[in-house]
Amino acid sequence: MSDFLAIAYPWVKSLHVMAVVSWLAGLFYLPRLLVYHAERGTHGGEPVASFRIMEQKLLRLIMNPAMIATWVAGLALVFTPGIVDWSMIWPWTKAAAVLGMTWFHHWLASQRKIMATKPAPLSGRTYRMMNELPTLLMVVIVLSVIVKF
Repeated sequence: MSDFLAIAYPWVKSLHVMAVVSWLAGLFYLPRLLVYHAERGTHGGEPVASFRIMEQKLLRLIMNPAMIATWVAGLALVFTPGIVDWSMIWPWTKAAAVLGMTWFHHWLASQRKIMATKPAPLSGRTYRMMNELPTLLMVVIVLSVIVKF
């Protein structure tokens, strides 16, 4: 590893971890907001407006930048020579789980967009069940990276 890479690597890795933590916080919280919006937002008025503002700001100000930073720093780590052994299974399981999280992020964004102007298309129970997906994906990612199976 060159001197530059040796110096940059821990900084990029730190940025990646911080971005992942921020992104996951949003991926855990936005579905919960959608649950409350779906269950309490059918009556209109102030609660609906509050949910819409909270959902929109969470997505635009926290989740989107965190996802982008996660991807940029993660790809920088992937392309650092000697870091990833693609002959093993773990990089592939991590990559699949990260793609799953990215899909989930976009699914949440589409649900938020629908709920910005219309009633919730799904029940609170459905959003509650979907809220478990980022936890499962996080487990796969952490085990992949730490255990390196």
